[in-house]
Amino acid sequence: MKNPCVSIILLNMNQPALTIDCIKSLQRCTYPNLEIIVVDQASKDNSVELISAQFPEVKMISNKINNGFTGGNNTGMSQATGDYFLLLNNDTEVAPGFLEPMVEALESDQLAGAASPLIRFFQNPGKIQYAGGPDKIDLIRGRNSWRGWMSDYPTSYSSVEPTNAAHGAAFMIRKKVADEIGLLDDDFFIYFEELDWSIRIRNAGYKILFVPSSEIFHKESMTMPKEHPFRVRLMTRNRILLSRKHLAKKLFSLSLFYTVLISFPGNCLKYLLRRRIELLKAYTKGFYQGIVNQ
Repeated sequence: MKNPCVSIILLNMNQPALTIDCIKSLQRCTYPNLEIIVVDQASKDNSVELISAQFPEVKMISNKINNGFTGGNNTGMSQATGDYFLLLNNDTEVAPGFLEPMVEALESDQLAGAASPLIRFFQNPGKIQYAGGPDKIDLIRGRNSWRGWMSDYPTSYSSVEPTNAAHGAAFMIRKKVADEIGLLDDDFFIYFEELDWSIRIRNAGYKILFVPSSEIFHKESMTMPKEHPFRVRLMTRNRILLSRKHLAKKLFSLSLFYTVLISFPGNCLKYLLRRRIELLKAYTKGFYQGIVNQ
């Protein structure tokens, strides 16, 4: 198919300036067939009016509640018309020619179900955030590290290659694959949902591609600080949720053994020594929710 349509889905919640900058960068794209969808997550400011006034061609969806990264993107995908869906963080800006390499890579390999670009830090573009997924997703410890993290740019990666996981900041998936395996799992709300989706894509027999000639720039953690209690709680909960969902019972028991005897006391001690009681409370709540599957 020549120039299949790409539906680009952005979430916005009280961050019109970030979203506007992202859309401006998308307007400079050289790819000729795309639609931009903004899902507003119950913003309390005038985000919807500002974005709609400046970009009347953008499809605006206004959710009455914040239903998370998963729910917001699922809403956008349910109304998208493209042959491909690209979930793109609103705190990113893109290179003008970033879409062509990903579309070409996916169109050239019908067993490829998803792809992610090279991701560089916006504030420090000489450093890389993502150059492919981990060699193996560690479901026992519930940990994951992106290949290329904080390595120097230019990079030695030059060719399209399979990888274990696409990145949530820029996750492109075929519509037919999303239809086959289902949308994002709303149980995650936010964090680790891209690893869950990546595992489901590969379990369905599809490849995930890392496309280094496609580049975006990520203003990481602009939506939420790394040590926000909400983030700590959900990261803790969702590590356990991911392991429970994708490990056999015996291996999940091993994962719980590690979490209860090693990870939990170590993290509690860390927060106590730093006198971050609010983070300790968030961590223990997330731990409890994960253990009881809440």
